[in-house]
Amino acid sequence: MNDRPDIGSEVRRVAAAALVRIDRDGAYANLVLPRALARSRLGDRDRGFVTELVYGTTRMRRACDWLVDRHLHDPAVPVEARALLRLGAYQLVFLDTPAHAAVAATVGAAPRRLRGLVNAVLRKVAGAHAAQRLPSWPDDATRLSYPDWLVERLTTDLGATEALAALETMNRAATVTERDDGYIQDRGSQWVVDHLAVGPGERVLDVCAAPGGKATLLASRGADVTALELHPSRARLIVANTQRLGLRGGVHTVVADGQALPVAAASADAVLLDAPCSGLGSLRRRPDARWRVEAADVERLGALQIGLARAALGALRPGGVLAYSVCTLTAAETLGVDDALAATHPELEVLPAPGPPWRPHGRGALLTPQAADTDGMYLLVLHTPGPGTSPGR
Repeated sequence: MNDRPDIGSEVRRVAAAALVRIDRDGAYANLVLPRALARSRLGDRDRGFVTELVYGTTRMRRACDWLVDRHLHDPAVPVEARALLRLGAYQLVFLDTPAHAAVAATVGAAPRRLRGLVNAVLRKVAGAHAAQRLPSWPDDATRLSYPDWLVERLTTDLGATEALAALETMNRAATVTERDDGYIQDRGSQWVVDHLAVGPGERVLDVCAAPGGKATLLASRGADVTALELHPSRARLIVANTQRLGLRGGVHTVVADGQALPVAAASADAVLLDAPCSGLGSLRRRPDARWRVEAADVERLGALQIGLARAALGALRPGGVLAYSVCTLTAAETLGVDDALAATHPELEVLPAPGPPWRPHGRGALLTPQAADTDGMYLLVLHTPGPGTSPGR
């Protein structure tokens, strides 16, 4: 980042404005930040630092509030002040920015009426951090900056050791993985397609396909892919990505409900159901998602996933394969879905799960974020009885 004081304050001003939009207006970080950067006159290096500040402060919001609130007489401060105080605390404690730089530049970004408050509180945060490098956090949820219910849920479903390791991993920025064709896609998602192992000419139905990462990867390997998406705006993402990768003939995009499939029964060699889920395995990519997802969403989405999976089975030919995947770690969306399918479709055969870094999870496999620095994912592959063999096997 440029060390000029005026530039330093401008960087914090752009970051704080984005944080206000996220907190006050419910804006999505991945949408509000590019717009804010486009309006700024910052160079590439400073834009990168704004991104770190916005994503990191959003991710560590609860921890930053705890660091700040100890030094506030009344925590009910204006939203602009709250954004600046979180921003300063994040720099001081999580980036180890020198106190004089973090405080001065953040105060410089504040409206005049808030400068006294921001200066006084951040100096106290800086002093406390200098005296005690590791804060005495009240609990793991505060330390790791997650809602209580989320930490409790994953601890119950995965065990404390594995849950805390996953949560700690998802507090680090995601690595960027680029496919050979230039598409940016997490390795875990690519491994799902690898394990499905479809061959040239095979008919694959990709349910809930947006933005098209798995559909285009399947098509690049010669599969004839029908990509379904409920929302027209998201379906356009599939079309755009397909065209950009030069795969126009390999992916047929259809706007449709995955629970009412617009395809003939028993017409697909394979169905990939990358189902809508709570996304609790991919929180490193979505810094604000941990504050949006609610406990009740898990059961609601589990019921939807079961309905989608049962509908998907109707599209499979005898001997076809259903691959069910989600980028979450909760039992309700992984083992619960498998239990429901086993109860209503005992005739289905379970195909071998992928090996390490995946680990067995019920009849499927779980990929935790800490296992290979990927998104957390679950995969279950089922085979319908009938003549022939499963795709690619």
